[in-house]
Amino acid sequence: MASLGRAAIKLGNNVKEIRVHLCQKSLSSKGVRDFIEQQYVELKKTNPTFPFLIRECSNVEPKIWARYEFGKEKSVSLANLTSQQVSETLKTMSSSG
Repeated sequence: MASLGRAAIKLGNNVKEIRVHLCQKSLSSKGVRDFIEQQYVELKKTNPTFPFLIRECSNVEPKIWARYEFGKEKSVSLANLTSQQVSETLKTMSSSG
């Protein structure tokens, strides 16, 4: 049940890499963990060669980084977001730059 009826996210050409940091146990990372469990497989199927990096670390603030052309980076906190809000944040970051 990877996509739960949601359309898979197609990452834009202007994004070169996505990194996600999360804690394995903290409540503030729960939405990120749920997003990964529910949507990661479909995300990778839709974007098979895209570098999507997931890093777990104890007590880290859940955050997403997008790297764009010319080394430009942007990060957004994912603390206390739901899985759907994490998905929307990823969509927004993949279409901006």
